[in-house]
Amino acid sequence: MPTERRTKQQEAIERVIGASRRPLSPVEVLARARRQSESLSLATVYRSLKRLEEAGSIARVEIAGQPTRFESARAASLHHHHFVCRGCDRVFDIPGCVRGVEGIAPKGFRVESHEIVLFGLCDECGR
Repeated sequence: MPTERRTKQQEAIERVIGASRRPLSPVEVLARARRQSESLSLATVYRSLKRLEEAGSIARVEIAGQPTRFESARAASLHHHHFVCRGCDRVFDIPGCVRGVEGIAPKGFRVESHEIVLFGLCDECGR
């Protein structure tokens, strides 16, 4: 089976996600990657995101009521949580974790994993 050739557009998309310090929506990926590849379209971004996710290079960030975002597999491998700004609709990584979160589960329950999402205003929107 022949290997698929990586285009400059796909490489630009992967670089943008890898360099980002927060999860990006496809529209944010498009805006940033167009600086490197002006002819890039949103359809190409979606196709590339699907391929990169299938290859294990990036990971989805799913937050209820929000568009799907993507972050590097490296970032996803580090346990962290997210902050959603209600002003600008951007999502930010919260590094690390709160200790003792398992203690809020009902008695007798065993926590196997968790996700914490904070909502509010980022430093720019809060001014």
